Amino acid sequence: MARPKVYVTRRLPFPAFELLKKYCDVDLYDSDAPPSREEIKEHIKGKDALLCLLTDKIDKEIMDLAPELKVISTYSVGYDHIDVEEATKRGIYVTHTPGVLTEAVADLAWALLLAIARRIIVADKCIREGCWKIAWYPTFMLGSAVYGKTLGIIGLGRIGTAVARRAKGFNMKIIYYSRTKKPALERELGLEFKPLEELLREADYVVLTVALTKETYHMIGERELKLMKPTAYLINVSRGAVVETNALVRALREKWIAGAALDVFEQEPLPKDHPLCELDNVVLAPHIGSATYETRAKMAEVAIKGLLAVLSGKEPEFLVNPEVKNVRPLSQVKMIDVAEL
Repeated sequence: MARPKVYVTRRLPFPAFELLKKYCDVDLYDSDAPPSREEIKEHIKGKDALLCLLTDKIDKEIMDLAPELKVISTYSVGYDHIDVEEATKRGIYVTHTPGVLTEAVADLAWALLLAIARRIIVADKCIREGCWKIAWYPTFMLGSAVYGKTLGIIGLGRIGTAVARRAKGFNMKIIYYSRTKKPALERELGLEFKPLEELLREADYVVLTVALTKETYHMIGERELKLMKPTAYLINVSRGAVVETNALVRALREKWIAGAALDVFEQEPLPKDHPLCELDNVVLAPHIGSATYETRAKMAEVAIKGLLAVLSGKEPEFLVNPEVKNVRPLSQVKMIDVAEL
């Protein structure tokens, strides 16, 4: 059998990449920066498979240039950058990497929550800039308590559940809003379902862990932010476009809420002159939710094994569009046999 031709849109310096090269002819865009659209359009031609990232828009135009394309594997949990419906029509399998980064992102959510509540970034800056003049006094660097407060989680999937588990150690009241109620988790973790408006009114900390969809785009805007307590904090580790940025800037400037901590933004990278960068009641992180070596290496392994599974005629563990099997069965896309799967 001919070796599959695979286009990889980013440098992946992890062990699993050697497995891909063992079975496929790899066309690698060897850079940390994303390829241009023209680069993708040129290199997708003649390829059997694509391994892409969130920043790579894979739509009908790209698919038109690769009629032999059998699988698109994205090195991410989210897949809104891929036109999945179009891929399914063409019999192209789409895989992603859920579950792998759950614990790392939940850890970061808590790091952000604690950092904004206890003003860690402001305190660090105070020392570095020499403004710490008095050793200790009762009103110095006052923040907000976390232990015993109310945590509101919007989106109780894998990451939201992991955030809730950590909250138990802080003896928090945990309320959640999700598309569907989760009675088993409610019993296990002592959670309480609330409609979105009620959650926003009651929570001291609101953590966003939803996927980006048409329904969740700008789900937190001016109206929702004004429902929150003036002492409450918003933490976003989902996707930037879940929050309407201009409304959030106003909320922080005008103190509708006490603060926010963000790992994701509508515009990435965030420009240094962005209004958010001027505010001291927001903690900003450059989309590092999954940024541990262990997690990123595992993401590469899952993305690559998902791609190789399809090319081996096997159903991948994390298939976004299972209905594609009715369009083009796995037997029709098989090109190789991979012993390591």
